[in-house]
Amino acid sequence: MNFGGILAGGKGTRMGKTDLPKQFLMLGEKPIIIHTIEQFLVSPAIDEVIVAVPENWRSYTEDIVEKYCKDDKIHIIEGGANRNGSVMNICRYINENYKDDENVVVTHDAVRPFVTQRIIKDNVELCKKYGATDTVVPAVDTIVEAKDGTVISNIPIRNQMYQGQTPQSFKVKEFLQTYESLTEEEKEILTDAAKVYVLNKKNVALVMGENFNMKVTTKYDLKLANLMLNNLKDEEE
Repeated sequence: MNFGGILAGGKGTRMGKTDLPKQFLMLGEKPIIIHTIEQFLVSPAIDEVIVAVPENWRSYTEDIVEKYCKDDKIHIIEGGANRNGSVMNICRYINENYKDDENVVVTHDAVRPFVTQRIIKDNVELCKKYGATDTVVPAVDTIVEAKDGTVISNIPIRNQMYQGQTPQSFKVKEFLQTYESLTEEEKEILTDAAKVYVLNKKNVALVMGENFNMKVTTKYDLKLANLMLNNLKDEEE
């Protein structure tokens, strides 16, 4: 089976002072997270959708899902202490409830509401072929490395650089096994689930993303996302 794994455990501190975590803020007429869930619900490539949220926001999430997109395919679970913890909770939930060595999970930021059906489909197909995928776009600007945060230590070749987005997709059983093979020191430096594979020298296939597959992180992002949503509505009319 193929699962959508929606990562909604963040508190959204960069959004500034708000009454709700950023994934629950309104985008147009619906919360951001609902736009994201709906993209996975309508995908022919996805069988079930698992949403990982902070435990104290679980009942709230259940209420808005009931209001906007009630569907038996949606399962709301407790997220982890960080992003990788939420990925692990989703994978463990799938592994415990759906016994199949070939299960695939397409993990995606709840605050990237403009993910396309093509991106989801490509993630599933390439994950089945390679075992893991990462959605990226080519770097447009030169990337500068400064190890001490003060002076440049390296300038990588730009046409070999990509900016990471989501989804990131994995074969569930293999991901759990690969993660558990890491040392505690390696687990502590993880900032990205795909790095689990990189540290184990396993291939992660690239899925081409879209520049508009943006992450709504700041108030400016939210304003831009509303403009994008209005433009999409105008194009449909």
